[in-house]
Amino acid sequence: MKVVINQSNYLPWKGYFDLIHDADLFIFHDDLQYTKNDWRNRNKLKTAAGASWFTIPVGADEHRLICEVRLPAGDDWAQRHWRRLEENYRHAPFFARYAPFFRSVYLERRWATLSELNQYLIEAIAREFLGITTRFADSRTYALKEKKQERVLELLRATGATSYISGPAAKSYLEESRFTAAGLKLVWKDYTGYPEYPQRHPPFEPAVSIIDLLFNTGPEAPHYIWGWRESRS
Repeated sequence: MKVVINQSNYLPWKGYFDLIHDADLFIFHDDLQYTKNDWRNRNKLKTAAGASWFTIPVGADEHRLICEVRLPAGDDWAQRHWRRLEENYRHAPFFARYAPFFRSVYLERRWATLSELNQYLIEAIAREFLGITTRFADSRTYALKEKKQERVLELLRATGATSYISGPAAKSYLEESRFTAAGLKLVWKDYTGYPEYPQRHPPFEPAVSIIDLLFNTGPEAPHYIWGWRESRS
């Protein structure tokens, strides 16, 4: 069984969903330390002025776990985020197709924590809009004792994994020999080669939120995430 273990990010880029698609089981690992200036509470939108940060104001306190980060009281931040989506994408070809979902997320529902919001958005986009059938789980449902890399191995043993798929950034700290010794295959995800898609406000910017791809390509979005590889083979 192929497993991915990752922190939840706010409206992540297409590569995050490519990683989900590769796995049989995707585990949200949100009982780790929160880090500021990261992807947990922000991402980028493509605007007429270029790529622009889209940030939930949750403070800079790093003495808490990701799952402990509470969202701001009131709904001002949510209304601002909805307005920014509407302002930037209302003329995009498929905005009307997905707008009701995002309007509901920002204007009709209330979220207590960052993890709750992020996990809901990721699962809904993966299943409802991209047709991904990967199972989701949360590391907090497992009785874990280890820390850092050993914690990942403990999770993999608990799930019966045979392969662990990781993004290339982890090459700086994951030791492949530990996975081999545990009878696990460590697979490095390759994020290169993604084709450009029709995007408003050229030049093309690849490293933006998945919502840019959805609003611009609609049901063709999976082709630009993983389908292009299949069409080449």
